[in-house]
Amino acid sequence: MTATPSPIARSELILGGQKSGKSRRAELLARDWLAQSPQHSALLIATAQPWDDEMRARIQRHQRDRAARVPGLATLEEPLDLAAVLQRESTPHTLIVVDCLTLWLTNWLMPADSAALPLAENSEPNPTPVPAWKAQAALFSGAIAQAPGPVVLVGNEIGLGVIPLGREVRAFVDALGQLNQQMAQVCARVTLMAAGLPLTLKDTA
Repeated sequence: MTATPSPIARSELILGGQKSGKSRRAELLARDWLAQSPQHSALLIATAQPWDDEMRARIQRHQRDRAARVPGLATLEEPLDLAAVLQRESTPHTLIVVDCLTLWLTNWLMPADSAALPLAENSEPNPTPVPAWKAQAALFSGAIAQAPGPVVLVGNEIGLGVIPLGREVRAFVDALGQLNQQMAQVCARVTLMAAGLPLTLKDTA
């Protein structure tokens, strides 16, 4: 069972492995925010895309489960431009949940409908300029820092296992590690989830 969240921070990054309780913690934060005032609203920005039947079924199941657990949590799908959505939707009375950063990065680096974008600045054999995802991450970091309402980010920590085979997979793991570090710097609180239990890594809220 996921522990009761700490008081809501201005911004929080929740990291964890698969089924670690990270999304549930974000939902509990949204539930608590909604309970604080009738003027409060909560919006989940979903980055997942229905690439196949299994993914479509998974997304539908998550939508049903969220609606049952947190009825007041609205959902908006945005696979790429998180900065623009946050700037448009954030208000002092609105808590924004982004779930999740890992799929957002996947959408940029391995889009299902086109060739993958450059994975790293110095990937062989053709070094590339700063990848598009890094520019987008910088814009998103700025939007988080300037958001008038609380922001909760959900992402995967996948760098604790063995070094993966394949240049593309290793580059993705490296990129995700860089993204997580960048978001951790801008967020007031960073929480690591394991077995449904939160471990606070940073708290300047």
